[in-house]
Amino acid sequence: MKTNVVKHQLERFGILALTFLFSVMAFAQDAAPGLDVDVTTTKTTTTEEWFTNPLYWVVGALLLIILIAVVARGNRGDRTAP
Repeated sequence: MKTNVVKHQLERFGILALTFLFSVMAFAQDAAPGLDVDVTTTKTTTTEEWFTNPLYWVVGALLLIILIAVVARGNRGDRTAP
């Protein structure tokens, strides 16, 4: 009976110690780092990529719609049996 009481007290002490350790670790990370980074970049040349031009998107969408229409139409022409 006495060993159960001692075991229970040791478990409670262990939980208390772990809780204290985790809280110390959490507060240790609370301070913000004192970093002051200043990054300046200059870019003088600008190039436009082809996929940023809306004309390509419109033409591509039009071709896709035409392709879907042709495929969906399929071979529904004259279906008379010979």
